[in-house]
Amino acid sequence: MQDGKLQTEQQNVNIDEIAILANARAGDIRAMEHLIIKYQGRIYNTILKICANKDDAAELTQDTFVKAIEKIGEFQGKSTFYTWIFRIAVNHTLNYCKRKFKLGFDSLDAPYGGESEQGRKLLKEFLADTTSPDPVVLAQNKEIYKFVFRAMMKLNNDQRAVVVLCDIEGMNYAQIADVLEVELGTVKSRLARGRRNLKEILDTVL
Repeated sequence: MQDGKLQTEQQNVNIDEIAILANARAGDIRAMEHLIIKYQGRIYNTILKICANKDDAAELTQDTFVKAIEKIGEFQGKSTFYTWIFRIAVNHTLNYCKRKFKLGFDSLDAPYGGESEQGRKLLKEFLADTTSPDPVVLAQNKEIYKFVFRAMMKLNNDQRAVVVLCDIEGMNYAQIADVLEVELGTVKSRLARGRRNLKEILDTVL
């Protein structure tokens, strides 16, 4: 009974969003505002974990919704709005990061500092038990959050995007492939390399 009720609620949510999307495409400002409010937190957090700068993330989030408002009439419903808006956000952020790197603004090679010895010990214990650290599990402990975040910033943009979307945002391979507009095999290989590189980076701080 519980599962049936949950499924019915989810179906109702999907039906409601379809109606809201139809209104947004017709130019209903309130409908678009509803969608912005629903997704802005998740979009901001995802962008922040890719670009590692709060000011940049806030600006990129605003840009994402400006682009979404401009292009909402082009949304055909071939994917969910959730996937569509994340595609805009991630692609815009990756393009920004690539431009920023070329201009030499990145400074991710600074030595680790300020992290507690307790955090270092917990991280070492965790890594000893797994070959593929899950950023979600690691980041749940505030003592080792700084280690994880800075390590993720050392991944290249493509690997970091896949790790964020899979291990933090919780998207499946198909959704990530849709967002990034790449093949499933590309998603899997980037995720495997990203997780492996993340472990190697974390190993160096212990």
